[in-house]
Amino acid sequence: MPALIPAANREPGGEHAGVITVSELNRTARALIERQLPLLWVAGEISNFRRYDSGHCYFVLKDAQAQVRCVFFRHRAQHLDWKPVDGAQVEVRAVPTLYEARGDFQLNVESMRQAGSGALYEAFARLKARLEAEGLFDPARKRPLPRFPRCIGIVTSLQAAALRDVLTTLGRRMPGLPVVIYPTLVQGEGAAAQIAAAIATAGRRAECDVLLVCRGGGSIEDLWAFNEEPVARAIVGSPMPVVSGVGHETDFTIADFAADLRAPTPTAAAELISPSRVELGAQLAQLARGLARAARRRLEQHMQGLDYLMRRLVHPGERIAEQRRHLEHLVARLTSAMGHAAETWQWRVRELAREWRALKPDFAAARERQRDLTLRLQRAARVRVETTAAQLKSLEAQLAQLNPENVLGRGYAIVRDARGGVVRDANRLVAGDDVSIALGRGEASARVTGIKPRSQ
Repeated sequence: MPALIPAANREPGGEHAGVITVSELNRTARALIERQLPLLWVAGEISNFRRYDSGHCYFVLKDAQAQVRCVFFRHRAQHLDWKPVDGAQVEVRAVPTLYEARGDFQLNVESMRQAGSGALYEAFARLKARLEAEGLFDPARKRPLPRFPRCIGIVTSLQAAALRDVLTTLGRRMPGLPVVIYPTLVQGEGAAAQIAAAIATAGRRAECDVLLVCRGGGSIEDLWAFNEEPVARAIVGSPMPVVSGVGHETDFTIADFAADLRAPTPTAAAELISPSRVELGAQLAQLARGLARAARRRLEQHMQGLDYLMRRLVHPGERIAEQRRHLEHLVARLTSAMGHAAETWQWRVRELAREWRALKPDFAAARERQRDLTLRLQRAARVRVETTAAQLKSLEAQLAQLNPENVLGRGYAIVRDARGGVVRDANRLVAGDDVSIALGRGEASARVTGIKPRSQ
């Protein structure tokens, strides 16, 4: 490898021709390894795993024929959500290299997963893409959950801790809510078929308004039953809305995408599908307070409107007096107008007399004409006054007929209830009510002993 030998050690014919140091050798070897072997996945069993205070992890990855040292630095190992242990079968994504200080061949690990999870994830991704292309995950297909379900169905194992958590949450939020459990396996061979059958049974029996499919957390292998196609199609075909509560918040399954709503945990799913009696009680109390405020405001508005109408209401006596004053005003205006007309005629007569005198008229005839006009004017004024007086008397007679006191004088009476309101309908009274009766002269108090409504 002459091209890799430092220039300082390639003296032609020299004693040290082709000689390099150990550091240079290891550095050259590391460069060749990293150049020829790219980032790759390596499968094996963990052995002699050690995590130091610095956070760096060191272990050996081995199989039946060989082993290799590995280093997993803290800035990458801290993102691992599970704990590696000796004997675990894993797949590491690493860069092959050489630790120059000791000349050890090793793998610089960038990520790590449990063996088999890679293949499972690829199967998960393929099924998810195919079902998504069919429209099974279309948001437009998702159905809303009932606000107040009459019954809740649960598809899970009777031994699952998630079932206890769900029942505890439902008992705390809405104790009287009926629950129907459709038991099934949630992991292992045949679990997917049983889960799909339980969902179909719940849809066929139609006992519930909403269905919860749940189980606790676990590895991807433990949750794999919920990644099977029969489960996804059973969820989509369910006649009632389905809520998925599988695993922990970071776990995602095909069932989550197919369900109408995905909850991060079984407990969260129970909270999503059940109303809280505490919250409902608080909302009811708030609505009651708002209704009371609205009723009080409406009552105050009506009271204010009643006061306004009462101010506008005028007593009949006041209205008659106002009309009398108006008539007196008209009479005064009429008298004034007649006096003004008489003065105008007198002035006109005097003007004519002057003109006549200027023309040397017949004074005797003029005086006779003047007397005649004066008599006619006086007669006209008297007739006008008499006519107006007759009209006034006629109006006064009409007003007298409308006077309630005159009506009472003819034997009628006005009945008022205990609040002073005029009683116009016998159905407003009940036996035992106290009433007052206004007569032509004075008033009387009485108590109602019986009601006889008047036929229409």
